Amino acid sequence: MSADNLHLIAMVAIMAVVSYLLRLCPFIVFAKSDKVPATVEYLGRVISPAAIAMLVVYCFKDVELNSLSEVSASVIASVIVIVLHNIRKNPLLSICGGTIAYMLMIQHF
Repeated sequence: MSADNLHLIAMVAIMAVVSYLLRLCPFIVFAKSDKVPATVEYLGRVISPAAIAMLVVYCFKDVELNSLSEVSASVIASVIVIVLHNIRKNPLLSICGGTIAYMLMIQHF
């Protein structure tokens, strides 16, 4: 095994351990507590919508407003994501459906 491969394996192992420990932290910190602090409850309510909002902004940041085909593909794909999610309540299906629709539209317009 080359040094590059060992380096990559070590990096992945370290990232896996750090990810595991970060996910374990809340259970360690709040193990003795009967009630979760109000701040943590608040963050639990607002982080998901904030992350979604950032993803939406990121998706639309490079759309050329002068290109009708690009704008329409982006808007139609977004509507497909919203409709699929409201009907099926499955984020993976919604994201995949919107992505496939967008890719098909930009390839054919």
